[in-house]
Amino acid sequence: MSEKLVTESEQNEAVEGLKRLVSKPSVNDPATVSKTTPFGQEIDDALTEVLKIAEENGFKTFKDPEGHYGYAEIGSGDKIFGIIGHVDVVPVGDPNDWDSDPFTATVKDDYIYGRGTQDDKGPSMAAMFAVKALVDRGYKFNCRIRFIFGTDEETLWRGIAVYNQKESPIDFGIAPDAEFPLIYAEKGLEQSYLVGPGMDNLSLDLENAFNAVPAKAPYNGPKLDEVKASLDKHGFKYEDHGDDGITVVGKAVHAMNAPQGTNAVLRLAIALDDVFDSPVLDFFGKKFQEDATGTNLLGDVEDKASGHLTMNISSLKIDQKETRMQVDMRIPVTVDHDELIEKLKKAAELYNLHYEAFDYVAPLYVPTDSDLVKTLMATYKDLTGDDTQPQISGGATFARTMNNCVAYGAMLPGTPDFMHQVNENWELKSMFKAMDIYAEAVKRLCVD
Repeated sequence: MSEKLVTESEQNEAVEGLKRLVSKPSVNDPATVSKTTPFGQEIDDALTEVLKIAEENGFKTFKDPEGHYGYAEIGSGDKIFGIIGHVDVVPVGDPNDWDSDPFTATVKDDYIYGRGTQDDKGPSMAAMFAVKALVDRGYKFNCRIRFIFGTDEETLWRGIAVYNQKESPIDFGIAPDAEFPLIYAEKGLEQSYLVGPGMDNLSLDLENAFNAVPAKAPYNGPKLDEVKASLDKHGFKYEDHGDDGITVVGKAVHAMNAPQGTNAVLRLAIALDDVFDSPVLDFFGKKFQEDATGTNLLGDVEDKASGHLTMNISSLKIDQKETRMQVDMRIPVTVDHDELIEKLKKAAELYNLHYEAFDYVAPLYVPTDSDLVKTLMATYKDLTGDDTQPQISGGATFARTMNNCVAYGAMLPGTPDFMHQVNENWELKSMFKAMDIYAEAVKRLCVD
């Protein structure tokens, strides 16, 4: 442990590599989709650039001819240790809200700013140059170390699905796209619709993202005074805009933490159920209510490995033709998905609702007594002195798409979360510490 594996040289190389990647505004762009750029030209440019960086530093590279993924590999042997990241990023919003150009990586006061510095270009560069540091120190690997780069992680994970169709599975690996110390269990992610009959006397258009608890629900429809009286009866907060109606006010959180939020759409629907006669509204007012654990609807769904189900209904649209709501469920890792969906269908049918699938991502679960988890955890503790235990998450990383793979860093405890936010940045000291951890972990796992 006394040997310094990562030197200032690799640190500087990682920063320069990150600057090159940030300069590629790799946001999903349907307008530039082609047969070889399935998610747009800018994402393809970022994929080409990361493979070029890898090749310049001694890695063998491969790019899917149809542009769905790429990988960079070093070492030899039958086994593959995968390091799975992604080159796409979320939109920056209004660039004027940023203190610097989001696609020009800017170092200021020992922080590097730019879209992707935390998610996931920075962690990918930290891991790559940590491996290069081992090569620079003369270490030989007993397996192939393969950096796998996804291209639409921020949308529907189609690129990594193509990788898994075309390529051999890894034997073990990490995804540097979360937090240290380690996430060994990620709940299953189910997104779907419940659809029922429309209403002649009520129209509603409350559309929000699947994965967020909605903080606002505006209403300016019929029987407004009665709806306000119902909200008052329940103690639900709302803003009164006079002739412009009302806005029910909640608290926004990520859907994986739905019980910690306050769902404004649900609160409005509960109030509407007091005023309008509809079996679909009864679903909210008399059955689901504000239960973000889904217990009122599905019973007690939990396991020892990953805790309780969470359930978020984020959108509600009603017109004369149909009623449609969006449902996001984070399913405990040992719960049978198909059985749960059958239970959901039967419960919904009682309120004239039927189930329509949208997307499902299987869970991640690697036992904490596995060699992979024990080695990674020991490495983290040895290099930080932190005895924090491995974690479970309702979130989703590419680790769950691979065999024997866990999310490992790159954010240290206490690092402010700027992922998907204005002025995204990463402290260089934290980046370099992550490089130290990755280098030591790969040495322990992949060097005899």
